[in-house]
Amino acid sequence: MEMKTIKLSYLAYLGGLTLLWLVSTPLDFTNVKFFTFRNMMLDYTGIIGMGVMSLGMILALRLPILESLLKGLDKSYRLHKWLGITGLVLSLVHYLWANVPKWLVGFGILDKPVRTKPPLESSAILQFFQNQRELAESIGEWAFYGAVLFMVLALVKWFPYRFFFKTHRFISICYLLLVFHSLVLLNFSHWGELLGPMMAMLMAGGSLGAIYSLFNLNGRGKQTSATIEHLQYFEDSKVLRVVLKAQGHWSGHKTGQFSFLTFDKAEGPHPFTIASNWQNDGHLEFLIKELGDYTKTLPKTLEVGQQVDVEGPYGRFDFNSGKERQIWIAGGIGITPFLSRMQDLSNGNRGDKVDLFYCVPSTDSVLTESITDIAETADVNLHLISAEKDGKLDRDTICGLAPDWKNADIWFCGPALFADSLKHELAKVGFSDSRFHQELFEMR
Repeated sequence: MEMKTIKLSYLAYLGGLTLLWLVSTPLDFTNVKFFTFRNMMLDYTGIIGMGVMSLGMILALRLPILESLLKGLDKSYRLHKWLGITGLVLSLVHYLWANVPKWLVGFGILDKPVRTKPPLESSAILQFFQNQRELAESIGEWAFYGAVLFMVLALVKWFPYRFFFKTHRFISICYLLLVFHSLVLLNFSHWGELLGPMMAMLMAGGSLGAIYSLFNLNGRGKQTSATIEHLQYFEDSKVLRVVLKAQGHWSGHKTGQFSFLTFDKAEGPHPFTIASNWQNDGHLEFLIKELGDYTKTLPKTLEVGQQVDVEGPYGRFDFNSGKERQIWIAGGIGITPFLSRMQDLSNGNRGDKVDLFYCVPSTDSVLTESITDIAETADVNLHLISAEKDGKLDRDTICGLAPDWKNADIWFCGPALFADSLKHELAKVGFSDSRFHQELFEMR
């Protein structure tokens, strides 16, 4: 359901901008010459390219209203990624439309178009913009080179996160330069239509997002400091348990939410799901799996008493779907939001209508034993699925161990490919995608 919300938002936004462009652009295909069409494509790709980049910058502000509309910050980040990829592609297409015809003219393949000098505008403002066109074109070209470089680095997974965290902010500088490029070169006729003011508002919001990102102000109002009170390392599971005590203001969190933790300012913030429920005592618990170079260092580098920056909480993985009957599926460290929820159930309503499928490499671990005890206290029906003994969890296993699955919603937290496989198989037996709730815990 969440993925459908993102896709619809993405398509509606592109469609809306395209419609505004069509309304404000007179189209006559009866006698279209190549360079006339080329100018139309320059205009269109520029409008849509700046539109998607502007919304991407606005999403970087982490506004609560947008998080609510998109059903969580993780969904917002997924849309931000799609917009970034779209902006990258459209920027490249825009660049090619601008330069390839010039190259073809230079090679003698195309005839150079006859240019007529535009009449000097009577308005001082329009004259100013007209005089800046050459500068705007030059700035736009160099900003394009920078934006492409930093967007590609953001998408390449092998590029270390600590460098991505620093270089990604340079996109903000490129964006602000592209705003100048777009304002000067935007077709003057668009300002008399709805498209002009709409683009101005988008670029104003995007510029604010760029400034916030450039000076690392995003989420500043939701940040606090905390101290590490307890560390426990589960050697057999390669999982580190971190218990924090908030020192500043922390308004609390709901089950299933996550926070950005900064253990090392040089590394930057990383998102981790909160594994404990809120008890108004300032304590936050996290389970951190060794999944990359950075997380592998934490068991050796973190110390009790160390100061940590905490930002959040974020997320809408809240188990509130209107269905009492629920099936939970956790893949490895994806168990964390369910731990928080089970602690809530232990203190209030019992979880006798919940089946939890916990998929692990092996059930022989101290952490698994602890989770088994928590599930028993919460009255959650726990099914341990060991890769060694049981293989990969599939549709038949779910339907067999939870026979009333047709009346349940599924809440999933784990690898994306695992989720896609399960949704595909469940769809074959009539399980609606709208009842499959997934945490999209991938921030780049």
